[in-house]
Amino acid sequence: MQISHTGPVRRVQRFRPVARAVLLAGVFALPLGACSKAGLQDITGSIGSEASLPRGEAALRQHSEEWGRRYEADRTNKRAAMTYARALRALSQHAQAVAVLQGLAIRHPRDQEVLGAYGKALAEAGQFRQAAEVLQNAHTPERPNWSILSTQGTVADQMGDHAQAQRYYAAALKIRPGDPTILSNYGLSYALARNLPQAEATLREAVASPGADMRVRQNLALVLALEGKFAEAEEWSRRDLAPADAAANVASIRRMIAQSNTWRDIQKVDRKTAGKPARDG
Repeated sequence: MQISHTGPVRRVQRFRPVARAVLLAGVFALPLGACSKAGLQDITGSIGSEASLPRGEAALRQHSEEWGRRYEADRTNKRAAMTYARALRALSQHAQAVAVLQGLAIRHPRDQEVLGAYGKALAEAGQFRQAAEVLQNAHTPERPNWSILSTQGTVADQMGDHAQAQRYYAAALKIRPGDPTILSNYGLSYALARNLPQAEATLREAVASPGADMRVRQNLALVLALEGKFAEAEEWSRRDLAPADAAANVASIRRMIAQSNTWRDIQKVDRKTAGKPARDG
């Protein structure tokens, strides 16, 4: 769901948080490869958000090549390896980033900064079990890291353990109350667990934050559409997209819902959970 790494929004990428969340929920039988390029970055704002990167693909590639040369000149240089790997991650070259950070982690097996970056790269590469193991050692209960906790939540969601994911998000929110990216992850996790009323409530809290971005708003639009609130979903979608694109997104979700054999089951779960108490903070 990491539903930060913002950049220019390409029209071909519209509503990718929607597609990823729907795929993870198992609501629609769509090919996973359709959204594989976006990866976890669509779900969580915590992955790859440590510092600013050059804007634009050309500048980012130049940045990557520059730090790649520094890394090749001295592979023991932690800063060069970390910066190069982060650029690779931003370029969706996940396997190469994992290779760079794996070597660094071997040299620095107790360095939590290195382990955190390595675990996030593994998660982005789809190696979720390995990511979970590495991220466990990237911080401690005495000194928890909100970014690691949020990433652990996205990994748990990817592995289908939504209850555990929600515990991670709750812990992250204790460190950063009201953070919109954590709340967005939290809301998508509820959606994946088929608790759409709580997903909507959590995502409304997320979009109310001044720091909420397009991905957070589009995640709310997704959940509203899944609840059948198509007009409001389109209204939220139009805050960031052209009216035609917003309408097309919502229309595509309506078509997928109409074609889904599991939708009636989800609606039953939705009605059962509508009256349940809100989450604990």
